[in-house]
Amino acid sequence: MLATLASPFSVTRTGCLEDTHLTNSTMRGRLMASSMISGVALAAMSATGAYAQAAPPAPAAAPADQATAVTEFVVTGSRIPQPNLTSTSPITMVGSQEVKLQGSVRAEDLLNNLPQVFAGQGSQISNGSTGTATVDLRGLGPSRTLVLIDGRRVMPGDPFQPTTDLNFIPEQLVDRVEVLTGGASAVYGSDAVSGVVNFIMLKNFEGIRLDAQISGYQHDNGNDFVQGLNTARGYTAPTGSTWDGRQANLSAILGVSSPDGKGNIETYFTYRNIQPIFQSARDYSNCALQETATSFKCRGSLTNNPATIISNDLAVQSKSYLFTVDPATGNTLKGLTTEAFNFAPYNYFQRPDEQYSAGAYAHYELNPHADAYMQLMFMDDHTLAQIAPSGIFGQTFNIGCTSPLLSAQEISTLCTDAGLGPNDQASVAILRRNTEGGPRVANLRHTDYRVVLGVKGEINSDWSYDAYGQIGRSVFAQEYLHEFSLSKTAKALDVVTDENGNLICRSVQNGTDPTCVPYLGAFSTTPPSAASLAYIQANGFQEGATTEMVASAAITGHISQLKSPWAEDSVGVAFGGEYRQEQLDLRVDQEFETGDLAGQGGPTPSVSGSYQVYEGFGEIRVPIIQNAPFVKALSFEGGYRYSHYNLAGETNTYKVAGEWAPTEDIRFRAGFNRAVRAPNILELFTPQAVGLGLNHDPCAGPATQEGFPTEAQCANSGVSAAQYGHIAVNPAGQYNALFGGNLNLKPEVAKTFTIGGVITPRMLPGFSLSVDYFRIKVDQYIQAGIAPDITLDQCVFQATPASCALVHRAPGTGSLWLGTNGFVDATSVNVGFLKTDGIDFSAAYRLPLSNLGWENGGSLSFDYQATYLLDLITSPGVSAFNDANKEFTQYDCAGLFGQTACGTPAPVYRHNFRITWRTPVQGLEVSGRWRYIGSVDALAKSDNPFINDPTILFPIDEHIGAQSYFDLSGQWRLKDKVTFRAGVQNIADKEPPLVGSLVGGATNPSFNANTYPQTYDAIGRYVFVGATVDF
Repeated sequence: MLATLASPFSVTRTGCLEDTHLTNSTMRGRLMASSMISGVALAAMSATGAYAQAAPPAPAAAPADQATAVTEFVVTGSRIPQPNLTSTSPITMVGSQEVKLQGSVRAEDLLNNLPQVFAGQGSQISNGSTGTATVDLRGLGPSRTLVLIDGRRVMPGDPFQPTTDLNFIPEQLVDRVEVLTGGASAVYGSDAVSGVVNFIMLKNFEGIRLDAQISGYQHDNGNDFVQGLNTARGYTAPTGSTWDGRQANLSAILGVSSPDGKGNIETYFTYRNIQPIFQSARDYSNCALQETATSFKCRGSLTNNPATIISNDLAVQSKSYLFTVDPATGNTLKGLTTEAFNFAPYNYFQRPDEQYSAGAYAHYELNPHADAYMQLMFMDDHTLAQIAPSGIFGQTFNIGCTSPLLSAQEISTLCTDAGLGPNDQASVAILRRNTEGGPRVANLRHTDYRVVLGVKGEINSDWSYDAYGQIGRSVFAQEYLHEFSLSKTAKALDVVTDENGNLICRSVQNGTDPTCVPYLGAFSTTPPSAASLAYIQANGFQEGATTEMVASAAITGHISQLKSPWAEDSVGVAFGGEYRQEQLDLRVDQEFETGDLAGQGGPTPSVSGSYQVYEGFGEIRVPIIQNAPFVKALSFEGGYRYSHYNLAGETNTYKVAGEWAPTEDIRFRAGFNRAVRAPNILELFTPQAVGLGLNHDPCAGPATQEGFPTEAQCANSGVSAAQYGHIAVNPAGQYNALFGGNLNLKPEVAKTFTIGGVITPRMLPGFSLSVDYFRIKVDQYIQAGIAPDITLDQCVFQATPASCALVHRAPGTGSLWLGTNGFVDATSVNVGFLKTDGIDFSAAYRLPLSNLGWENGGSLSFDYQATYLLDLITSPGVSAFNDANKEFTQYDCAGLFGQTACGTPAPVYRHNFRITWRTPVQGLEVSGRWRYIGSVDALAKSDNPFINDPTILFPIDEHIGAQSYFDLSGQWRLKDKVTFRAGVQNIADKEPPLVGSLVGGATNPSFNANTYPQTYDAIGRYVFVGATVDF
């Protein structure tokens, strides 16, 4: 249960990276980088038990007097059944045995280990979490990866990020996962741009299967460097060994076939409970790190108790304007010191989670031509995302110069020194932590349903059909607890004295709000009363749903009369039509809608909308030559899909592919696809609003600091001469951007190309090798706002007119964070492009140890999967328009990380290498794995002037070295009834690479706890023990 969270359940949506909560608007940064893997085959998978290469060795010839049965398979990426498992597209298959060997309890963990997958939302993100888990193939964003269950779409899992929630996948029922590289929109429709992830579920199960697993993390806190940083700041870091983050998983599967053998029904139930890990449980995450000239320091937050006070009046007069309430006196101001609030210990490193899922798969053959089928799936997932207490985060208030909240010294400092009189009001920004009110908690619940009803069957020996309807719905609710109401705070700070000399709110005196209670904690160390907190504190509520409805019908078969004179097989075709409707409805309360919650970084608008699409599609596969000299097989594949959207208009996609096998030992393949991604409902309908989405302002702070832009450079972005060098720095490193939707958006158009080869030499049985090149380019790129950091830097340092037109500084202060009048425009547009290309490598080999002279020694299996990333290019578009050469400026994130421009690390090279020994002991196997993540540099280290901002380059974290992780696991099956498994990931307890908040990016949700926990092993050793029992 989630009893560890002391908050009532009623659900909400939020997110805050380190200090200020990251709202939906703030979670739109540069896409993460990615890599890719090539095709794999079931035959190789059965030999290795892990991954598989798509080209099985030739089977032994059947005796002449024995008829050879031909079984046809459907492979991800095509609707046409084929007599083998070859594919013209690179496909990686991950078998259920790999799931067991990893001890994986979440689909996100299984996929994130693949070299072509880069991390998205997941369990180790707290600030900015949606409560979901997503997959991002190739680093082009989760919205460009299509997720399927048994070849059918899975509905969007969340109204804030309308992509599939991997939590919906019952991992214990996964038979295998097929990951296809490149566009597949001609087959599956919109969103299949970077590829497809197809979860093939266990079906036709008979019997009872019970499974249980317990797992958790162990870590030795002994990092002298970060413990020294904590000690220097007066923080206490944990020491010694710790066990935490317990995860318990239970599942039950029951299957029975009908007595006549025509049908089967399979039901399942799963339960998952994950306990939280706080950042305070690891010495390297106990404080938020910030870069210095030569090292790190524990930075904390200036939103503290006692409060930090910023005088806007003194700032514009070029006088000292940063103060803190002096704890020695309790009611006077002193110059700002380095004292800061350590918000990190409150944050979750791993979120607590409780999930139930259940469902049923059934089919029954009504007659030889009709097999009715059904899929029912349900999930309820409840998780909490916790960050440090709320408070007043630098919002500006006008305080009367005779306010009884101010001491005589404070009046002198804030009013008299600024030339203000008794009848004037001082403009001050207040940063005061609500340490009395407890941490902020996002209470998140997703309840998902999916129903598929269909009928399929053979029309005759050559033709078959499949028609189905499905509906998927994800219901979301979130309650955000322990926030501050800005409107009530303003009233609680507008204080007068009554006739008895008591402090009361002006709103009580004039009758506009008789419930108001003065807040005493802003200008003194006097804690607020319980009544004051009860008045100011507020909760926010959000609820919504996404709904997807699909009706589809397809006919597949072979035109037996149409056959190449040089081929044995006839032409295969598939054609059909599909209707799809997407709906999204998000409703927020007044607190979210108006941006009244202090720690949210801006308003969260309600969104509602829907769209429909009508589609027709067709495929053809033509065997041209078969079993000829030097041409074992030569074939062609084509596909086309026409789509009519009621909002985005008409579009079409197609594919052209082919393969050539000179012999049984080698096969070459190539494919070209035109794919699309239609704008989703958020991109179309979201109202425009200001929120946190900018990581820095190069013109904020004193002009004397090293690398500070010149006065002329800052003037490009609207900084006046009086403001230069006197614009306040946001202590949390978070600045404003304007986000919102656009009904005029058009679909993205992608062109993808793959070419490669597969070798399965008969002279080396059990060996396969594939090498594939991939290239994906997305035009009419839908950007949820042109990257605001890049826009601002281009304006300041390059004086790009189009960029400068998008920068709006607040009148008077020139700020991009004090209030909402200052921001960088980042609304959704079709502009720029994305491009990635690279090379995937895959090898598998099964070696019977008897070949080496060890009779009855079992066998060794070797599996290698790797990706070499050549480019990961983004052209932000109009904000980067270069008037000199009329070309779009672009930047390449391959080998880089950091800020919103590049975000998650994009190593040039990644690999997985597994060795499995099937021992002579019946049913016992032992497996080891080496996971390698290549080195990356901070984006500011790039030689591209477009992103190499010198103000965010520091020696301490300008480079993350290559990371190697080693895992060991095993399983033992006893008498085909009971299988025990156990393992350890990250045996050496390797700590994650540390990155400071300036480089990591304070508004980048993938950056958490001073690292990238969805990319690197961030918590320590992962230990698991489990068992499966079959009846």
